[in-house]
Amino acid sequence: MSRAAVRLVVAVWVAGLLVGTVTHLGDLLTEGPFAHREFAPAWLDLYWSSLAVVDPLAAVLLLRGRRVGVDLLLAVLATDLAADAYAVLVLLDGSPAGTGGLGRVLAFGLFVLVTAPWVRRAFSPAAAPAG
Repeated sequence: MSRAAVRLVVAVWVAGLLVGTVTHLGDLLTEGPFAHREFAPAWLDLYWSSLAVVDPLAAVLLLRGRRVGVDLLLAVLATDLAADAYAVLVLLDGSPAGTGGLGRVLAFGLFVLVTAPWVRRAFSPAAAPAG
């Protein structure tokens, strides 16, 4: 994958993370850490609230060209997809109101999963110790 293609993919990833950041930060600022208390258990609400910090951290690591940023993004997407699927399919009983967000996260996750191996190879490992 060319450097230009890597930059384009990372830009799409960072845009997706920023959408997540704004969404989770908005929930956190308007409703507090338990924004979905009407249907979600506290642990799930706290997980979603934590993404207001974890999403931008992943974005910064990606913009700095770090492999750990790719790894963090993959971990965030895997856990967020699991959490969202649980919320929609179990807690909301498949409510159509909840499926839009799940579909967007799934589409973004598939894009990241397909492109991650190439971007990860293009990125540097963690900084080597000075010396």
